[in-house]
Amino acid sequence: MTHYYTNNNNLESKRRVIETVIAGERFSFISDIGVFSKDKVDFGTALLLEHFEPYKAAASGVDVGCGYGIVGVVLSKIHHMRMTLVDVNDRALLLAEENAERNQTLVQVLRSDALTELLNTKTDVVITNPPIRAGKDVVFRIYEQAAGILADDGELWIVIQKKQGAASSEKKLEELFDNVEIVAKKKGYQIIKAKSPRVKTR
Repeated sequence: MTHYYTNNNNLESKRRVIETVIAGERFSFISDIGVFSKDKVDFGTALLLEHFEPYKAAASGVDVGCGYGIVGVVLSKIHHMRMTLVDVNDRALLLAEENAERNQTLVQVLRSDALTELLNTKTDVVITNPPIRAGKDVVFRIYEQAAGILADDGELWIVIQKKQGAASSEKKLEELFDNVEIVAKKKGYQIIKAKSPRVKTR
């Protein structure tokens, strides 16, 4: 069985437009079959965007498992962050590029398995609605690689459901970062911020 955090070029296409308002700004996204939450902005992503605040001005950020680009596009437009959007799904990446242009934002879109293509870079923020269906190994690799590319005072932000491993994610993050905080809880979802990586994993 495949899931959205794979690259399947044999899927049919059934594009649709998703209109939404986030932080008072109106956004329009093109979605399609084979990407995460193709019919609407999912609750977890909306909660993450509601509570996220960059810890410094003009921050750089990476949206891992970007899907069709919601998080990266919104942060670029609202917080003026220099965003890189990464995914393994070619259809998602094409949509992310289109949605960046559609919403008049400038982002970099890059095909990467987790953060593998960015391991020789540095960034201020990594943010993700992690691909739980891809398995714990993939999710934890994202956390480990994030610790490796973040600045000394950098932050990893995630949204995760309690029933889908929030406790084990929090424990893993405590191994990798000096400060781990649950920023918000709502309807079984948790927003977790991990700051100041202590483990540098390449």
